[in-house]
This record gives sequence, structure tokens and C-alpha cells, in this order.
Amino acid sequence: MNRQEAAVEAAGLGMRYAWGRDHVLRDCTFRLPAGRICALVGPNGAGKSTLLALAAGLLRPTEGQLRVCGTTPGAARTRLAYVAQDKPLHPQLTVAATLRLGAELNPGRWDQDAAERVAFGSGLTPGARVRALSGGQRTRVALALALGKRAELLLLDEPMADLDPLSRHELTGALMATAAEHGTTVVISSHVVAELDGVCDHLLLLGQGRVRLAGDTDDLLAAHRLLTGTGADFGPHTVVEEHPNGRGRTALVRPGGALEGGDWLVEEPTLEELVLAHLRNPGAPALLTADATPARREEIAV
Repeated sequence: MNRQEAAVEAAGLGMRYAWGRDHVLRDCTFRLPAGRICALVGPNGAGKSTLLALAAGLLRPTEGQLRVCGTTPGAARTRLAYVAQDKPLHPQLTVAATLRLGAELNPGRWDQDAAERVAFGSGLTPGARVRALSGGQRTRVALALALGKRAELLLLDEPMADLDPLSRHELTGALMATAAEHGTTVVISSHVVAELDGVCDHLLLLGQGRVRLAGDTDDLLAAHRLLTGTGADFGPHTVVEEHPNGRGRTALVRPGGALEGGDWLVEEPTLEELVLAHLRNPGAPALLTADATPARREEIAV
């Protein structure tokens, strides 16, 4: 049986800007199956925004290959929607005119009702001009354009940063409903790991420009355990992080054998514990689960 179609697939992907000496992304290899809600996380400068811009076709990689919706990012542009951190909109247009522009640019697939529910859900008026909107209101309009497009792939770069908690909860629910109803793949970057727990079912963790973790969250969590106790050593287990805990120690490990026996309390970590441990320890071995491992490089080339 063939694996599920990939929404995004990369092999040896690298990016170095002309004005910089160092790579922003280096040797990134991963696949994101279609229909997932993917959390893209990592510290500042890890390459999250660059990766999203590459997938959106706004940048061209300096190394490696990248496929989006089974083709090149440029060819897939009509099938995806991208919301950048600065959420560029035409400042002189009204909100209503902005949505009309979205409809004109996406004939045959525009969902006016979905766009209006997001844009006007907080009482924003159709006649309000974009230049007079607050940061949170601009976010609403940008997300309205993205959801109104009915894209197969949504690429969202820190989309909730300007929103108050109530609006964040509302719009997160709208994204989840869209993904569930239409099978949309969503990639959402965020620094707030806790708010992604329970929302995203796939994780892509970048560190120092490389992929550190990739896969369905359930599979990644199942591949790790928290050990707490006073045991003498961790045996065959790969230690991601270790720190003192009262009179004993706590460690996040990847089991290399049976966990029974010894003086350890064994628990499954939360998503936040998993992510933070890997962020604090960028030298820990990378892990890609089976469904996050791409095909051979020659099969990705387009």
C-alpha cells in the first residue's frame, strides 16, 4: 500500500541568503503527509519563516529539492495560501474591498461565507479601512483571505501573535474545523508550544537550521519516556535531557530496551516537555518517524 500523499516533501533542502555567510537551512529532509495540522516550532533564527516562504514559492532554495502538493512550489501556488508574519494587505482598501479582491484573484474556489465569518466575527465593519485596523484586526483579515481561498495547504507564520486569547481560541477552532471538513493541510509556526498541544497532530521541530524532530505527535511522544528516580544509570536508553529532581534525577530518553526494573518512575512526556527538552539540547540525535521520512531524493526531484 502506498503511503499517504505528501503535502510538503524535502530532500537535502538548504538556504543561504546572498548577504549571509551561514546557512539559514541546511540539509533539511522530511515529508509532511497531506491532511495534517503541523506545528512548526524552533528558536528564533532556526529557519521557520524561511521554510514557509520556500514552500510558498516566494524564495528559491540554494540547495536540495522541495515538492509542494506533488509539484514545484511555484506550480502549486494556486493550491496553497500563505500568511506571513507582517500580514501585508493593501492599506487603502476597506475590509469588504479586500475580500472582493480575494474573490477576484481566486475565481471558482472562493468561499465568501467562510471569509466573512472570520473577518467580521469580532464586530469588524465591512467599511473599515485596512490602514486603520489594529494588529489583531489585520490578522483576522489576512486569515479570512487564507480561509476564503479554500486552499489545499495553509502556511501560517506566527498567525496568532497579535490576537487576544478569546480571538486566538476562536480562530484556532476555525482552522481546525476547516482542516476537518475539507482535509486541508495546515502548517502553523508558533513560539507558544502549549497552545499547539491538542491542536496539532504533526510536529516539525527545527534547530540550528536542521530538522530535529518530524512526525505525528503521538508517534514522537510514544518514542520518548520521562524517567524520574534514583537509578544508577540509564542503561541502553538515549538521553535527550537530564537534570536533578529533588534527591533524584529526571531524564527524557528514547528507550533502547525494556524500561521495567530499576528505580525509575516511567511516564510519557507532554508535547511541551518533548519540544522544550529538544530545544534546550540541540545536540540530541534527530528523529524522523516513518511517515515523516521522504522517498529517495531522485523521486522528489521535479
